Amino acid sequence: MTGIFVEKPDNVVAIAGKDVLFVAKVDSTNLPRKPVMKWMKGKWMDLGSKAGKHLQFKETYDRNTKIYTFEMKMVKVVPGDAGGYRCEVTAKDKCDSCTFEISVECKDAGEDEGELDFSALLKATKKKKKPVEEKEQIDVWELLKNAHPSEYEKIAFEYGITDLRGMLKRLKKMKAVEPKVSDAFLKRLESAYSVDKGKKITLSVELVDPNAEVKWLKNGQEIKPSAKYIMETNGNIRMLTINKCNLADDAAYECVVGTEKSFTEVFVKEPPVTITKLLDDYHVVVGERVEFEVEVSEEGAHVMWFKEDQELVRDDKAKYRFKKDGKRHWLIINEATLDDIAMYHVYTNGGHTKGELEVEEKELEVLQSIADLTVKSAEQAVFKCEVSDEKVTGKWFKDGVEVQPSDRVKISHIGRIHRLMIDDVKPEDAGDYTFVPDGYALSLSAKLNFLGERLNHDPPKIHLDVSGNMVSQNTIIVVAGNKLRLDVEITGEPAPTVVWTRGETPVTAVEGRIRVETRTGLSSFVIEGAEREDEGNYNITVTNPAGEDKANIFIKIVDVPDPPEKVKCTSVGEDCATVIWEPPAFDGGAPIKGYLMERKKKGSSRWTKLNFDVYEQTTYEAKRMIEGVLYEMRVFAVNGIGISQPSLNSKPFMPIAPTSEPTRLQVHDVTDTTCTLKWLAPEKIGAGGLDGYIVEFCKEGETEWKPANTDLIEKQSFVVRNLPTGEKMNFRVIAVNVAGRSPPALLGQPVTVREIMEYPKIRLPRELRTKYIKMVGEKINLVIPFQGKPRPVAKWLKDGEPVDVKKVGTCSTNVDTILFIRSAEREHSGKYTLVLQIENMEDKADIQIRVVEKPGPPIGVTVTDVWGFNAALEWKPPKDDGNCEITGYTIQKADKKTKEWFTVYEHNRRTNCTVSDLVMGNEYMFRVYSENLCGLSEEPCISKNTAFIPKTGLEIKAATYTEKDMSCSPKFTTPLVDRSVIAGYSTAISCAVRGFPKPKIIWMKNNMILGEDPKYLMMNNQGVLTLNIRKPGMFDGGKYSCRAVNTLGQDEVECKLEIRAVPVEKKD
Repeated sequence: MTGIFVEKPDNVVAIAGKDVLFVAKVDSTNLPRKPVMKWMKGKWMDLGSKAGKHLQFKETYDRNTKIYTFEMKMVKVVPGDAGGYRCEVTAKDKCDSCTFEISVECKDAGEDEGELDFSALLKATKKKKKPVEEKEQIDVWELLKNAHPSEYEKIAFEYGITDLRGMLKRLKKMKAVEPKVSDAFLKRLESAYSVDKGKKITLSVELVDPNAEVKWLKNGQEIKPSAKYIMETNGNIRMLTINKCNLADDAAYECVVGTEKSFTEVFVKEPPVTITKLLDDYHVVVGERVEFEVEVSEEGAHVMWFKEDQELVRDDKAKYRFKKDGKRHWLIINEATLDDIAMYHVYTNGGHTKGELEVEEKELEVLQSIADLTVKSAEQAVFKCEVSDEKVTGKWFKDGVEVQPSDRVKISHIGRIHRLMIDDVKPEDAGDYTFVPDGYALSLSAKLNFLGERLNHDPPKIHLDVSGNMVSQNTIIVVAGNKLRLDVEITGEPAPTVVWTRGETPVTAVEGRIRVETRTGLSSFVIEGAEREDEGNYNITVTNPAGEDKANIFIKIVDVPDPPEKVKCTSVGEDCATVIWEPPAFDGGAPIKGYLMERKKKGSSRWTKLNFDVYEQTTYEAKRMIEGVLYEMRVFAVNGIGISQPSLNSKPFMPIAPTSEPTRLQVHDVTDTTCTLKWLAPEKIGAGGLDGYIVEFCKEGETEWKPANTDLIEKQSFVVRNLPTGEKMNFRVIAVNVAGRSPPALLGQPVTVREIMEYPKIRLPRELRTKYIKMVGEKINLVIPFQGKPRPVAKWLKDGEPVDVKKVGTCSTNVDTILFIRSAEREHSGKYTLVLQIENMEDKADIQIRVVEKPGPPIGVTVTDVWGFNAALEWKPPKDDGNCEITGYTIQKADKKTKEWFTVYEHNRRTNCTVSDLVMGNEYMFRVYSENLCGLSEEPCISKNTAFIPKTGLEIKAATYTEKDMSCSPKFTTPLVDRSVIAGYSTAISCAVRGFPKPKIIWMKNNMILGEDPKYLMMNNQGVLTLNIRKPGMFDGGKYSCRAVNTLGQDEVECKLEIRAVPVEKKD
């Protein structure tokens, strides 16, 4: 199948954090409808459902080039975006797809620094050369098998599974093999494998014995090595590779080692079968053969045929025959009947097409009727007629009695010609003869006259009998290319002499294309293969001694007409098109009876007849077409002789209908010279799309509509300007697309062009009807809608004076006004008045704006009284309340020893309080914060004096005790332990010691004291001693010891540290 992509996305290496754009272009010139694009990650995941800030999709269309552009943008790529992607485009029965890869590299740490780090650049270059590892493909069958049933829907959504129920049925049939310890297998076959049709798959097992022999079975039958099945051995691993998988490879497989077996099942996924050649429409008559042909993308694909909604199958009656050859499939109807009229469909698992069959009753046309005959005794009489259908049979009757064949009477039927021949005519053979075709209400009649012998001598006489070719006196019509044999009976005694002439030129040839054949009593004038040049007057003259006779014959050569000329489509509709043409230059010598028309889809070779009866006009409206599909037409001319050759094909045309009329047209506004209209899009747009609108107007009572716009407008509103004031005007709106103008949408009544006076009215929002409070530094943006006509004038006042434009910004439109302050200050507080004026009418609205901030600290916090465990405090409100009411105070206390502050009261509304539960013997300080709508004050007020809580009646009696001697020499309670570690991995050794005074700790390696080497970190935590060794090498192994020393003695412990090399993995 030919691809329909013009441009495909390319593989990309992206930097993490950067944006990436992918572009795909599709040519829609030969597509039956608009293409649909799907962006997918991997095999299953549809990215369309994940559109958002990270994934953005865009679609554009160029009407000139008919190219659709699809874009996918990844914003700030992350490492998880790496992998394989696929974009798939479909348009009815055509589809195409392409794949691309995204590789993501991490951003270097020094990329944004001012100086260039050449070593980092070299590292980055090496990174790019490193091949990107392919992500392991996820086996959806294994996921479903191991998942809980509650997770089935989640997995189907994540991986785009459409036939979840079918997959679950197949999983249910799979044998559940309980895992058990095997004596032959280290690793068994997976429970199931899946592979695309045409791809290869490898099954592998790992054996305990590398020398064991295995057998591979397919559905119980042993598999022999071949080009299809390749068996490989690698150590104790056995592999079976199946090349070019097809549906026959969808089976159960076993690997047999001795008496043990490992089972699995291979599922072959068949790709979607698309339709590459669509069905054509058929227009036939009853009894004709019909062959519907379709071509698909895969050989041996399953194709289903439907008549309307009923599937067609093979039956004993053999009404329908099915045939296939490779990718081509046929549905054959041998003899079409009226019952076969229907829409026929073809379905595959990836496509659908349809074709219409039209069947009409056939009519029999008489091409040559039988003629009266006059014959003499013992001569032969031949009745001949010609009909349009060579399969038609019939019967001959004489005077109403059927004629039966005999030795003397012969009946023949060759092609379209029927003959009745009577040898040795006798007087009783005279009578009326009739031919009746079987199955038709039609009969052809002629008379046979018997002529007896003359006994007397007569002058010569010419007896003309042209067997029906004589259309007027002495005129014979011959169809070009046919043979003319004019047998002229001549009587007279003695036998007369015959001379044929054309004009003054005698015709004497007895051989050749034009010749004269003479025998007793008969002269025959013969023209083989009549041509147009043979037309003219011919004379026959017969003479004998008794006299002379002459006859003049005009031979007219007629032919089929020339083909019609200049066939073209003049207009199209939703499912129809109007076609015109000119009559043929030469009518063939016979009047044109009419025309026959045929059409076909562009790119198809199957023509469909549009009429069976001759159409007399040169303008035809073809119907029952599909909107958006390209068609071609041709015309045949018909005269009394036959049908001409087809005309040249018309230029391709596409049935496209104009849109319906725009909806809900209404007047939005009217002034003294303008009128604003608004409307909605048409309900029906169709395949032609919508290019724009035209607005027209005219005065009431007139019929001439004038356009208000020269170019098409795309918006659904328009202002008609320069209208005469006071006039009544009609307006209409017309939608336009490639098919032309739609029906107009009209207003119900004329519109008077005059400004409508409307009192000014301020629509003050609900939140502005009370005080409007903002904090210092915040933005103030008030939008006040209003109404009134003509346009009102809005003025802003503050406390009765015009606002200072340097501090406050204002802006007004036709429908609202805005007051804007970028950063509010306390001085912006006040009463703002909006005055709306229209001439001598006005409306006012007041807005109270208060700009607030945090208050200042309270004043004069004093401890007024102390008793028991309590202290009384008093203070005065702050000087600055922050331009709003003080809502409360927060009181905190602190001990002068610790000076840590603790909150005692919050939201205290009074200017005094009592602090309780103070600790005896402590001296306390106090501080107070003021609070309003904006929060606590920035600074507190600290009390001027303190509160001391004295001790009363308490004496401490110190207990006598003897201090214990804790001195002891160092003693290790936990020794060092031997260790074995891998080189390059940090390690630590530890022990525990006790002793008083605190002992000095000395670490040694191989009896050498470890100094301030940064490789070693020595720690002592409450007697637990630890030596950390950072990334030891092979030379760091040996004997390590720890010695503790104080004034009372010393103790020492030791251990052995072994360093092992890093193991190296063997590569297969």
